[in-house]
Amino acid sequence: MVDVVLQCLNEHKYIQVKETVREMHYADVAEVFERLEDDETARLLFRLLPKDIAAEVFSYMEAEDQERLISTVSDKELRFILDELYLDDYVDLVEEMPANVVKRILKNSSPESRKLINQYLQYPDDSAGSLMTNEYVYLKRTTTVNQALGVIRATGVDKETINKCYVLDSRHHLEGVVTLRDIILADPDCVMEDIMRTSVISVNTNEDQEEVAKMFYKYDMLSMPVVDNENRLVGIITIDDVVDVVQEEVTEDFEKMAGILPSEDTYLKTPVFTLFKSRILWLMVLMVSAMVSGALMTRFEGAIAALPLLVSFIPMLMGTGGNSGSQSSTTIIRSMSLDEIELSDFFRVWWKEVRIAVLCGAALAVVNFARIYFQYHDGVIAMTVSLTLVVTVVIAKSLGCILPMLAKRLKLDPALMASPMLTTITDACSILVFFMFVMIFLGDKL
Repeated sequence: MVDVVLQCLNEHKYIQVKETVREMHYADVAEVFERLEDDETARLLFRLLPKDIAAEVFSYMEAEDQERLISTVSDKELRFILDELYLDDYVDLVEEMPANVVKRILKNSSPESRKLINQYLQYPDDSAGSLMTNEYVYLKRTTTVNQALGVIRATGVDKETINKCYVLDSRHHLEGVVTLRDIILADPDCVMEDIMRTSVISVNTNEDQEEVAKMFYKYDMLSMPVVDNENRLVGIITIDDVVDVVQEEVTEDFEKMAGILPSEDTYLKTPVFTLFKSRILWLMVLMVSAMVSGALMTRFEGAIAALPLLVSFIPMLMGTGGNSGSQSSTTIIRSMSLDEIELSDFFRVWWKEVRIAVLCGAALAVVNFARIYFQYHDGVIAMTVSLTLVVTVVIAKSLGCILPMLAKRLKLDPALMASPMLTTITDACSILVFFMFVMIFLGDKL
Protein backbone atom coordinates (compact mmCIF):
# COMPACT_ATOMS: atom_id res chain seq x y z
CA MET A 1 0.00 0.00 0.00
CA VAL A 2 3.00 2.30 0.47
CA ASP A 3 3.72 2.08 -3.26
CA VAL A 4 0.05 2.78 -4.03
CA VAL A 5 0.13 6.00 -2.01
CA LEU A 6 3.38 7.10 -3.66
CA GLN A 7 1.93 6.44 -7.11
CA CYS A 8 -1.28 8.34 -6.30
CA LEU A 9 0.76 11.30 -5.07
CA ASN A 10 2.77 11.33 -8.31
CA GLU A 11 -0.47 11.21 -10.29
CA HIS A 12 -2.14 13.89 -8.09
CA LYS A 13 -4.95 11.53 -7.08
CA TYR A 14 -5.38 13.12 -3.67
CA ILE A 15 -8.85 11.77 -2.89
CA GLN A 16 -7.54 8.23 -3.38
CA VAL A 17 -4.58 9.07 -1.14
CA LYS A 18 -6.93 10.10 1.69
CA GLU A 19 -8.95 6.92 1.33
CA THR A 20 -5.88 4.67 1.18
CA VAL A 21 -4.09 6.07 4.25
CA ARG A 22 -7.20 5.50 6.38
CA GLU A 23 -6.76 1.76 5.82
CA MET A 24 -3.03 1.75 6.57
CA HIS A 25 -1.15 1.33 9.82
CA TYR A 26 0.49 4.47 11.16
CA ALA A 27 3.96 2.96 10.71
CA ASP A 28 3.28 2.29 7.01
CA VAL A 29 2.14 5.86 6.46
CA ALA A 30 5.33 7.03 8.21
CA GLU A 31 7.29 4.91 5.70
CA VAL A 32 5.66 6.89 2.89
CA PHE A 33 7.13 10.09 4.37
CA GLU A 34 10.52 8.40 4.61
CA ARG A 35 10.48 7.62 0.90
CA LEU A 36 9.40 11.12 -0.15
CA GLU A 37 12.30 13.30 -1.27
CA ASP A 38 10.34 16.49 -1.87
CA ASP A 39 9.49 18.64 1.18
CA GLU A 40 6.43 20.14 -0.51
CA THR A 41 5.01 16.70 -1.23
CA ALA A 42 5.63 15.69 2.38
CA ARG A 43 3.76 18.74 3.64
CA LEU A 44 0.92 18.06 1.18
CA LEU A 45 0.61 14.46 2.34
CA PHE A 46 0.53 15.53 5.98
CA ARG A 47 -2.30 17.94 5.25
CA LEU A 48 -4.18 15.17 3.46
CA LEU A 49 -4.04 12.96 6.54
CA PRO A 50 -7.20 12.83 8.65
CA LYS A 51 -6.64 14.73 11.90
CA ASP A 52 -7.31 11.67 14.02
CA ILE A 53 -4.24 9.87 12.62
CA ALA A 54 -1.86 12.72 11.71
CA ALA A 55 -0.20 12.93 15.16
CA GLU A 56 0.02 9.14 15.45
CA VAL A 57 1.80 8.96 12.10
CA PHE A 58 4.16 11.71 13.22
CA SER A 59 5.18 9.69 16.31
CA TYR A 60 6.22 6.78 14.05
CA MET A 61 8.43 8.90 11.77
CA GLU A 62 12.21 8.86 11.85
CA ALA A 63 13.80 11.91 13.47
CA GLU A 64 15.00 13.27 10.10
CA ASP A 65 11.48 13.11 8.65
CA GLN A 66 10.02 14.74 11.77
CA GLU A 67 12.51 17.59 11.48
CA ARG A 68 11.74 18.05 7.79
CA LEU A 69 8.00 18.15 8.46
CA ILE A 70 8.32 20.60 11.37
CA SER A 71 10.32 22.94 9.13
CA THR A 72 7.53 22.99 6.52
CA VAL A 73 4.29 23.11 8.53
CA SER A 74 2.71 26.20 10.06
CA ASP A 75 2.74 27.00 13.79
CA LYS A 76 -0.93 26.06 14.00
CA GLU A 77 -0.27 22.64 12.48
CA LEU A 78 2.74 22.15 14.75
CA ARG A 79 0.67 22.95 17.84
CA PHE A 80 -1.88 20.36 16.74
CA ILE A 81 0.85 17.72 16.45
CA LEU A 82 2.32 18.57 19.84
CA ASP A 83 -1.05 18.60 21.59
CA GLU A 84 -1.80 15.08 20.36
CA LEU A 85 1.59 13.51 21.18
CA TYR A 86 2.03 11.30 24.23
CA LEU A 87 4.50 12.75 26.69
CA ASP A 88 7.22 10.12 26.12
CA ASP A 89 7.10 10.79 22.36
CA TYR A 90 7.11 14.53 23.10
CA VAL A 91 10.27 14.20 25.22
CA ASP A 92 11.96 12.00 22.58
CA LEU A 93 11.19 14.64 19.96
CA VAL A 94 12.82 17.40 22.02
CA GLU A 95 15.87 15.22 22.71
CA GLU A 96 16.43 14.32 19.05
CA MET A 97 15.84 17.66 17.34
CA PRO A 98 18.57 20.32 16.77
CA ALA A 99 18.51 23.45 18.93
CA ASN A 100 16.74 25.67 16.40
CA VAL A 101 13.91 23.15 15.97
CA VAL A 102 13.61 22.62 19.75
CA LYS A 103 13.24 26.37 20.16
CA ARG A 104 10.28 26.39 17.79
CA ILE A 105 8.75 23.32 19.45
CA LEU A 106 8.92 24.89 22.91
CA LYS A 107 7.55 28.16 21.54
CA ASN A 108 4.44 26.30 20.37
CA SER A 109 4.11 24.16 23.51
CA SER A 110 1.75 24.90 26.38
CA PRO A 111 3.27 26.05 29.70
CA GLU A 112 2.22 22.75 31.28
CA SER A 113 3.95 20.73 28.54
CA ARG A 114 7.14 22.78 28.86
CA LYS A 115 7.18 22.20 32.60
CA LEU A 116 6.74 18.43 32.18
CA ILE A 117 9.40 18.25 29.46
CA ASN A 118 11.93 20.09 31.62
CA GLN A 119 11.14 17.73 34.48
CA TYR A 120 11.60 14.60 32.34
CA LEU A 121 14.80 15.90 30.74
CA GLN A 122 16.41 16.09 34.18
CA TYR A 123 16.44 12.31 34.45
CA PRO A 124 19.71 10.62 33.38
CA ASP A 125 19.95 9.39 29.80
CA ASP A 126 19.10 5.71 29.40
CA SER A 127 17.23 5.69 32.73
CA ALA A 128 13.65 4.60 33.48
CA GLY A 129 12.74 8.24 34.08
CA SER A 130 13.75 9.17 30.54
CA LEU A 131 11.50 6.44 29.09
CA MET A 132 8.32 6.93 31.09
CA THR A 133 5.10 8.75 30.29
CA ASN A 134 2.56 10.28 32.66
CA GLU A 135 -0.45 9.14 30.62
CA TYR A 136 -1.90 6.45 32.91
CA VAL A 137 -5.17 5.82 34.75
CA TYR A 138 -5.12 5.99 38.54
CA LEU A 139 -7.82 5.27 41.08
CA LYS A 140 -8.36 5.39 44.86
CA ARG A 141 -8.79 2.49 47.28
CA THR A 142 -12.43 3.43 47.84
CA THR A 143 -13.32 3.76 44.15
CA THR A 144 -16.03 1.29 43.16
CA VAL A 145 -16.01 -0.76 39.97
CA ASN A 146 -18.77 1.38 38.46
CA GLN A 147 -16.86 4.56 39.32
CA ALA A 148 -13.64 3.08 37.94
CA LEU A 149 -15.30 2.33 34.60
CA GLY A 150 -16.54 5.91 34.52
CA VAL A 151 -13.00 7.22 35.11
CA ILE A 152 -11.63 4.98 32.36
CA ARG A 153 -14.31 6.12 29.90
CA ALA A 154 -13.74 9.78 30.75
CA THR A 155 -9.92 9.82 30.69
CA GLY A 156 -8.82 6.65 28.90
CA VAL A 157 -8.83 8.17 25.43
CA ASP A 158 -5.85 10.34 26.37
CA LYS A 159 -3.90 7.59 28.14
CA GLU A 160 -1.16 5.46 26.63
CA THR A 161 -2.72 2.31 28.08
CA ILE A 162 -5.80 1.41 30.14
CA ASN A 163 -4.99 -2.28 30.57
CA LYS A 164 -3.65 -1.53 34.04
CA CYS A 165 -4.94 1.03 36.49
CA TYR A 166 -2.89 2.12 39.49
CA VAL A 167 -4.29 2.62 42.98
CA LEU A 168 -2.78 5.64 44.76
CA ASP A 169 -3.27 7.30 48.12
CA SER A 170 -3.80 11.02 48.66
CA ARG A 171 -0.03 11.68 48.43
CA HIS A 172 0.32 9.71 45.17
CA HIS A 173 2.04 6.74 46.80
CA LEU A 174 1.61 3.53 44.81
CA GLU A 175 -0.57 1.13 46.82
CA GLY A 176 -1.70 -1.41 44.25
CA VAL A 177 -2.54 -2.27 40.67
CA VAL A 178 -5.73 -3.58 39.10
CA THR A 179 -6.22 -4.77 35.53
CA LEU A 180 -9.08 -3.78 33.27
CA ARG A 181 -10.04 -7.46 33.15
CA ASP A 182 -10.36 -7.52 36.97
CA ILE A 183 -12.54 -4.42 36.90
CA ILE A 184 -14.85 -5.69 34.18
CA LEU A 185 -15.33 -9.10 35.81
CA ALA A 186 -15.81 -7.79 39.38
CA ASP A 187 -19.09 -6.97 41.10
CA PRO A 188 -20.13 -3.38 40.23
CA ASP A 189 -20.21 -2.39 43.91
CA CYS A 190 -16.75 -3.78 44.77
CA VAL A 191 -14.10 -1.25 45.70
CA MET A 192 -10.56 -1.28 44.35
CA GLU A 193 -9.16 -2.27 47.74
CA ASP A 194 -10.91 -5.63 47.40
CA ILE A 195 -9.63 -6.53 43.94
CA MET A 196 -6.26 -4.78 43.61
CA ARG A 197 -2.92 -6.57 43.83
CA THR A 198 -0.65 -4.98 46.42
CA SER A 199 2.60 -6.71 45.42
CA VAL A 200 3.35 -4.34 42.56
CA ILE A 201 6.48 -4.78 40.41
CA SER A 202 7.91 -1.33 39.80
CA VAL A 203 11.18 0.41 38.93
CA ASN A 204 12.88 3.51 40.27
CA THR A 205 13.26 6.57 38.05
CA ASN A 206 17.07 6.14 38.04
CA GLU A 207 17.07 2.47 37.05
CA ASP A 208 19.09 1.73 33.91
CA GLN A 209 16.96 1.11 30.82
CA GLU A 210 18.67 -2.21 30.14
CA GLU A 211 17.63 -3.46 33.58
CA VAL A 212 14.09 -2.28 32.86
CA ALA A 213 14.06 -4.32 29.65
CA LYS A 214 15.20 -7.39 31.58
CA MET A 215 12.33 -6.95 34.05
CA PHE A 216 9.81 -6.72 31.21
CA TYR A 217 11.24 -9.97 29.81
CA LYS A 218 11.30 -11.72 33.18
CA TYR A 219 7.76 -10.82 34.23
CA ASP A 220 6.11 -10.74 30.76
CA MET A 221 4.80 -7.22 31.31
CA LEU A 222 3.12 -4.82 28.91
CA SER A 223 3.55 -1.79 31.17
CA MET A 224 5.43 -1.05 34.38
CA PRO A 225 5.02 1.72 36.98
CA VAL A 226 7.94 4.05 37.69
CA VAL A 227 8.27 5.39 41.24
CA ASP A 228 10.55 7.88 42.97
CA ASN A 229 12.59 7.23 46.11
CA GLU A 230 9.46 7.69 48.27
CA ASN A 231 7.40 5.19 46.25
CA ARG A 232 5.30 7.91 44.62
CA LEU A 233 4.08 7.01 41.14
CA VAL A 234 5.59 9.42 38.62
CA GLY A 235 4.93 7.57 35.36
CA ILE A 236 4.74 4.27 33.51
CA ILE A 237 6.86 2.58 30.86
CA THR A 238 5.08 0.71 28.06
CA ILE A 239 6.27 -2.24 26.01
CA ASP A 240 6.71 -0.22 22.79
CA ASP A 241 9.42 1.87 24.46
CA VAL A 242 11.12 -1.26 25.82
CA VAL A 243 11.25 -2.78 22.33
CA ASP A 244 13.10 0.35 21.17
CA VAL A 245 15.52 -0.02 24.10
CA VAL A 246 16.23 -3.66 23.25
CA GLN A 247 16.91 -2.76 19.61
CA GLU A 248 19.25 0.07 20.64
CA GLU A 249 21.16 -2.09 23.13
CA VAL A 250 21.55 -5.01 20.71
CA THR A 251 22.71 -2.68 17.92
CA GLU A 252 25.20 -1.03 20.27
CA ASP A 253 26.58 -4.40 21.38
CA PHE A 254 26.97 -5.59 17.78
CA GLU A 255 28.82 -2.39 16.88
CA LYS A 256 31.16 -2.71 19.85
CA MET A 257 31.77 -6.39 19.11
CA ALA A 258 32.75 -5.39 15.58
CA GLY A 259 35.10 -2.67 16.80
CA ILE A 260 32.83 0.22 15.78
CA LEU A 261 31.84 3.19 17.93
CA PRO A 262 28.03 3.18 18.40
CA SER A 263 26.05 5.39 16.01
CA GLU A 264 22.73 7.13 16.58
CA ASP A 265 21.47 7.09 12.97
CA THR A 266 20.56 4.36 10.53
CA TYR A 267 23.24 3.14 8.13
CA LEU A 268 21.97 4.81 4.95
CA LYS A 269 21.38 8.13 6.72
CA THR A 270 24.77 8.25 8.41
CA PRO A 271 27.34 10.36 6.49
CA VAL A 272 30.41 8.58 5.14
CA PHE A 273 32.79 10.68 7.27
CA THR A 274 30.81 9.84 10.42
CA LEU A 275 31.10 6.12 9.67
CA PHE A 276 34.80 6.62 9.00
CA LYS A 277 35.30 8.26 12.42
CA SER A 278 33.36 5.49 14.17
CA ARG A 279 35.59 2.79 12.68
CA ILE A 280 39.07 4.20 12.28
CA LEU A 281 39.94 4.47 15.98
CA TRP A 282 39.43 0.78 16.69
CA LEU A 283 41.11 -0.16 13.41
CA MET A 284 44.15 1.83 14.48
CA VAL A 285 44.21 0.22 17.93
CA LEU A 286 43.81 -3.28 16.51
CA MET A 287 46.40 -2.67 13.80
CA VAL A 288 48.98 -1.55 16.35
CA SER A 289 48.18 -4.46 18.65
CA ALA A 290 48.42 -6.88 15.72
CA MET A 291 52.02 -5.78 15.27
CA VAL A 292 52.82 -8.02 18.25
CA SER A 293 52.09 -11.02 16.04
CA GLY A 294 54.42 -9.66 13.39
CA ALA A 295 57.15 -9.06 15.97
CA LEU A 296 56.85 -12.66 17.19
CA MET A 297 57.18 -14.02 13.66
CA THR A 298 60.25 -11.84 13.15
CA ARG A 299 61.70 -13.27 16.37
CA PHE A 300 61.42 -16.79 14.89
CA GLU A 301 62.33 -15.97 11.30
CA GLY A 302 65.33 -18.30 11.58
CA ALA A 303 63.03 -21.26 12.21
CA ILE A 304 60.81 -20.19 9.32
CA ALA A 305 63.84 -19.94 7.01
CA ALA A 306 64.97 -23.44 8.01
CA LEU A 307 61.50 -24.97 7.63
CA PRO A 308 59.40 -22.78 5.27
CA LEU A 309 56.57 -25.29 5.54
CA LEU A 310 55.82 -23.93 9.04
CA VAL A 311 54.43 -20.71 7.57
CA SER A 312 51.57 -22.56 5.88
CA PHE A 313 50.13 -23.63 9.26
CA ILE A 314 50.07 -20.17 10.87
CA PRO A 315 46.83 -18.86 9.21
CA MET A 316 44.98 -22.05 10.24
CA LEU A 317 46.20 -21.79 13.85
CA MET A 318 45.37 -18.09 14.12
CA GLY A 319 41.95 -18.53 12.52
CA THR A 320 41.03 -21.48 14.71
CA GLY A 321 42.09 -19.58 17.82
CA GLY A 322 40.07 -16.52 16.87
CA ASN A 323 36.98 -18.56 16.01
CA SER A 324 37.21 -20.55 19.25
CA GLY A 325 37.51 -17.42 21.35
CA SER A 326 34.62 -15.73 19.53
CA GLN A 327 32.36 -18.70 20.20
CA SER A 328 33.03 -18.50 23.93
CA SER A 329 32.87 -14.72 24.24
CA THR A 330 29.57 -14.54 22.34
CA THR A 331 28.03 -17.21 24.57
CA ILE A 332 29.31 -15.59 27.78
CA ILE A 333 28.27 -12.05 26.82
CA ARG A 334 24.79 -13.26 25.90
CA SER A 335 24.47 -15.25 29.15
CA MET A 336 25.56 -12.25 31.21
CA SER A 337 23.08 -9.97 29.46
CA LEU A 338 20.29 -12.41 30.37
CA ASP A 339 21.57 -12.71 33.96
CA GLU A 340 22.14 -16.45 33.48
CA ILE A 341 25.63 -16.12 34.94
CA GLU A 342 27.10 -13.74 37.52
CA LEU A 343 30.64 -12.69 38.36
CA SER A 344 30.52 -15.14 41.27
CA ASP A 345 30.24 -17.96 38.69
CA PHE A 346 33.65 -17.11 37.23
CA PHE A 347 35.48 -20.34 38.14
CA ARG A 348 32.52 -22.54 37.17
CA VAL A 349 32.31 -20.82 33.79
CA TRP A 350 36.06 -20.97 33.20
CA TRP A 351 36.30 -24.68 34.13
CA LYS A 352 33.38 -25.49 31.84
CA GLU A 353 34.99 -23.63 28.92
CA VAL A 354 38.31 -25.43 29.56
CA ARG A 355 36.61 -28.82 29.33
CA ILE A 356 34.81 -27.77 26.15
CA ALA A 357 38.13 -26.49 24.76
CA VAL A 358 39.92 -29.76 25.47
CA LEU A 359 37.23 -31.73 23.63
CA CYS A 360 37.14 -29.31 20.67
CA GLY A 361 40.92 -29.06 20.54
CA ALA A 362 41.36 -32.85 20.63
CA ALA A 363 38.86 -33.37 17.81
CA LEU A 364 40.53 -30.71 15.66
CA ALA A 365 43.98 -32.08 16.48
CA VAL A 366 43.10 -35.62 15.38
CA VAL A 367 41.80 -34.43 12.01
CA ASN A 368 44.76 -32.09 11.56
CA PHE A 369 47.33 -34.75 12.50
CA ALA A 370 45.89 -37.15 9.92
CA ARG A 371 45.86 -34.50 7.20
CA ILE A 372 49.47 -33.36 7.76
CA TYR A 373 50.85 -36.88 8.18
CA PHE A 374 49.32 -38.21 4.97
CA GLN A 375 50.13 -35.04 3.03
CA TYR A 376 53.72 -34.47 4.19
CA HIS A 377 54.63 -37.84 5.78
CA ASP A 378 56.14 -36.10 8.79
CA GLY A 379 54.79 -37.23 12.15
CA VAL A 380 56.84 -34.72 14.18
CA ILE A 381 55.44 -31.71 12.32
CA ALA A 382 51.95 -33.19 12.52
CA MET A 383 52.31 -33.65 16.29
CA THR A 384 53.71 -30.11 16.73
CA VAL A 385 50.83 -28.47 14.89
CA SER A 386 48.22 -30.68 16.58
CA LEU A 387 49.49 -29.93 20.09
CA THR A 388 49.54 -26.24 19.22
CA LEU A 389 45.91 -26.51 18.16
CA VAL A 390 44.86 -28.02 21.49
CA VAL A 391 46.71 -25.40 23.56
CA THR A 392 45.53 -22.54 21.32
CA VAL A 393 41.89 -23.58 21.61
CA VAL A 394 42.20 -23.87 25.41
CA ILE A 395 43.80 -20.42 25.64
CA ALA A 396 41.27 -18.86 23.24
CA LYS A 397 38.21 -20.27 24.97
CA SER A 398 39.61 -19.33 28.37
CA LEU A 399 40.17 -15.76 27.22
CA GLY A 400 36.73 -15.80 25.62
CA CYS A 401 35.14 -16.18 29.05
CA ILE A 402 37.72 -14.34 31.18
CA LEU A 403 37.87 -11.06 29.22
CA PRO A 404 34.10 -10.31 29.12
CA MET A 405 33.71 -11.14 32.81
CA LEU A 406 36.77 -9.05 33.65
CA ALA A 407 35.28 -6.15 31.68
CA LYS A 408 32.05 -6.41 33.65
CA ARG A 409 34.03 -6.50 36.90
CA LEU A 410 35.75 -3.25 35.84
CA LYS A 411 32.35 -1.67 35.00
CA LEU A 412 33.08 -1.77 31.26
CA ASP A 413 30.86 -3.08 28.49
CA PRO A 414 31.69 -6.81 27.98
CA ALA A 415 31.09 -6.34 24.24
CA LEU A 416 34.34 -4.36 24.10
CA MET A 417 36.22 -7.61 24.75
CA ALA A 418 34.57 -9.49 21.92
CA SER A 419 35.72 -10.47 18.49
CA PRO A 420 38.35 -7.89 17.32
CA MET A 421 40.26 -7.49 20.59
CA LEU A 422 40.00 -11.17 21.47
CA THR A 423 41.14 -12.28 18.01
CA THR A 424 44.18 -10.01 18.17
CA ILE A 425 45.25 -11.47 21.52
CA THR A 426 44.67 -15.09 20.50
CA ASP A 427 46.61 -14.54 17.25
CA ALA A 428 49.68 -13.54 19.24
CA CYS A 429 49.20 -16.43 21.67
CA SER A 430 48.83 -19.01 18.89
CA ILE A 431 52.07 -17.87 17.19
CA LEU A 432 53.97 -17.89 20.48
CA VAL A 433 52.73 -21.38 21.42
CA PHE A 434 53.40 -22.71 17.93
CA PHE A 435 57.05 -21.66 17.86
CA MET A 436 57.60 -22.82 21.42
CA PHE A 437 56.56 -26.33 20.33
CA VAL A 438 58.63 -25.95 17.16
CA MET A 439 61.72 -25.23 19.24
CA ILE A 440 60.95 -28.20 21.54
CA PHE A 441 60.16 -30.86 18.91
CA LEU A 442 61.94 -29.59 15.79
CA GLY A 443 64.94 -27.82 17.32
CA ASP A 444 67.38 -30.35 15.86
CA LYS A 445 66.16 -29.55 12.33
CA LEU A 446 66.63 -25.80 12.66
